[in-house]
Amino acid sequence: MALVVEMQDPKGGVKGSEQKLNVTSIPYVITGEHVLTWITNKMKSNTEEAQVMATMLVAYGYIYPIQNHKKLVMCNDGTLYRFQTDFGTFDTVDSVVAMMKLNIRKKGMLEAYEQAHYNHLNKWLNHKWDFIVMQATEQYKATKERKKADRVVLDCQERAYWVVNRPPVSGTDTFFHTALTHNIFYQQTIMRSRVKSSVSLGALVKYVTTYKNHDAFLAPCLPSNPWLTNNDNYWTLNTRRVETPTKMRVERWSFSLFELLTDLRGRDDFKIFLKKEFSGENLAFWEAAEELKWGTASSMSSKAETIFKTFLAPGAPRWINIDGRTMGMTVKGLEHPHRYVLEAAQTHVFMLMKKDTFFRYLKSPTYKDIQKKALSPEAQNFSPAQIEQNAQSCSPGIHPIILWQQEMEENAKAAAASAPVDVKAMMSKMDRKNKHILEFMHTRF
Repeated sequence: MALVVEMQDPKGGVKGSEQKLNVTSIPYVITGEHVLTWITNKMKSNTEEAQVMATMLVAYGYIYPIQNHKKLVMCNDGTLYRFQTDFGTFDTVDSVVAMMKLNIRKKGMLEAYEQAHYNHLNKWLNHKWDFIVMQATEQYKATKERKKADRVVLDCQERAYWVVNRPPVSGTDTFFHTALTHNIFYQQTIMRSRVKSSVSLGALVKYVTTYKNHDAFLAPCLPSNPWLTNNDNYWTLNTRRVETPTKMRVERWSFSLFELLTDLRGRDDFKIFLKKEFSGENLAFWEAAEELKWGTASSMSSKAETIFKTFLAPGAPRWINIDGRTMGMTVKGLEHPHRYVLEAAQTHVFMLMKKDTFFRYLKSPTYKDIQKKALSPEAQNFSPAQIEQNAQSCSPGIHPIILWQQEMEENAKAAAASAPVDVKAMMSKMDRKNKHILEFMHTRF
């Protein structure tokens, strides 16, 4: 505030002059360029800092623009501004008079939030209402009798004031709105069901007990830690789609449906069970929703259309059974697809599988059979000397580029086996591509 007062000093403040707005001469107008120059010199700052400071003064209503009162920024050019008159805060009579003048000027056609605030002020200051109406009417009449330049200035002042100090949308003043919000929050908090400390602690103990053998900090990995022993059997036994998983891995599937679906090997086993029950459409839809969520933006429209035709359209070959509200919302959203358009339907399907299919799977011969076949690797105990020797003889790992090349070659061979393709041409094309990648990697590293 002291800075604004100093800026209005006739001698050392921002220089103001009479400027023409259309055909009207406006007295004591300042430009954005002059304000920024004054702040830069006064505070010994650069232009960017001065512009931030000046924009804050405009945003908080100390300075207002004359031509575009909704653009609350300070422009570094010849844009015209004036210093704002203090209308007071919302708990003063001056602001209520200003609100009444706004109502008179708009002929009673206030916005919904303005009308709500007006009604609240009427109740709050009902004992002074006649005086407020008289004051506002007299000021409005006096304004109409002023010169055109003064009318333009006052109009800009009031418009800028209401842009900065608009009543809360809730229809009450700031204090009342905050108190009401807190009251609603506390009511909801009191009504919300609470869990006893003993119950929550029991759930925490149960979770820790369930996962303790699967926590790398609490239990060793079997058969041995490949980072210490240089023996990669652990990684071999736990590849993404290994034919026979370990017992610990199969046990983890029983913890929750999320654990089962996160593990690709477990998801494959779950698919076998669903195929036997002729109910695989829910899981297929869940996977399609995941592909849409994590896929590329370019394929989003085509994937959404495929999902609609496969799972949601009337008479779809793999139609899923979800409630009408979720179905309608999902189908409408697919008109303009985005990554999370299937979120509600996917959650609904997940909960259906969690409550019914998942527990039937755990009791099924499919899961029991994989439990019997699961491997239980024996621990490989290495002495400290052996671990040190293994660390010294560690061979460097395979470079990711080489792994990528091997994967591309396998994909090319698979494609050649499924369709009549010129393998030599494809392999030569891959060789050229790999050569460019290797050259790029050498230049980078």
